[in-house]
Amino acid sequence: MTEFRRHRRLRASANLRRMVRETRWSVDDLVYPLFVQEGLQGREPVAAMPGVDHLGLDELRREVLEVSELGIPAILLFGVPLHKDECSSSAYAEEGIVQQAVRAAKQENPELVVITDVCLCQYNPAGHCGVVRGGRVVNDESLELLVKTAVSHAQAGADVVAPSDMMDGRVAAIRAGLDAAGLTDVAIMSYAVKYASAFYGPFREAAHSAPAFGDRKTYQMDPANAREALREAWSDVAEGADAVMVKPALAYLDITRSLRAELNVPLATYNVSGEYSMVKAAARQGWIHEQTVVDELLTSFKRAGADMVITYHAKDAVRWRREEFGQG
Repeated sequence: MTEFRRHRRLRASANLRRMVRETRWSVDDLVYPLFVQEGLQGREPVAAMPGVDHLGLDELRREVLEVSELGIPAILLFGVPLHKDECSSSAYAEEGIVQQAVRAAKQENPELVVITDVCLCQYNPAGHCGVVRGGRVVNDESLELLVKTAVSHAQAGADVVAPSDMMDGRVAAIRAGLDAAGLTDVAIMSYAVKYASAFYGPFREAAHSAPAFGDRKTYQMDPANAREALREAWSDVAEGADAVMVKPALAYLDITRSLRAELNVPLATYNVSGEYSMVKAAARQGWIHEQTVVDELLTSFKRAGADMVITYHAKDAVRWRREEFGQG
């Protein structure tokens, strides 16, 4: 009889399994996204994302305190403005909603890492991530407004700016703009690999950013392409990105793994709205156990090679982890 290995020996008890566990996520890995709405007092639920709210500045302050108490090191801010125009002027206004939110967050906790999403889609009537001319999103003209937006966020106190627009050359342009403004210590986390994904649906309700015409396939990546992801990431690193991101997370674990093998900069993955809402919906139906599924998802992102995970599950995941280990 052929001798076989008894692999189950190391699975025999919970403590033994913990001792040989290869991959772990921790609170240090998490970034919590927040939607701040101009003119709002209090908070309003985002119907498509149970547990996620639009926040007024008053509620943002409370949220920052809660996030800080949980030990989550960073937030990612998205603004929902009252005013939209062809120049996306609310994106880079000194008193724009993101700029106000950055200052408020830093007042509540100066040590919290504040990351801002740099894009134009919420701020213009077309709902596209760049300047629209003749029904087309034009690349080079968009860069000037993206630079103005990033610089205004940094001047308000942002630690990291995260361009998500997918215009070519935006990392180099933003780095030059930040440096020229004397903001050399502000980091860039680039949405280097952002696919034109159907998983963004609930986010577009939350950010009021659905395109008014067409789609974003001329600037976001084709989900079928893997080698292109490496070209995009290498370009952004060469242009000065301090960290890069893969978005979405769950359906693109292979991309995260590929980038981890090729790059030596910090790597984030974005567990996006559709992934979050599917878990919430299935849990509400009793079809899955939410806590166990979220733990498995976070572990998978880390196993694929992500250093940071941007996720709407962050607060719940930390609370569950504390309960598991009797920490409150």
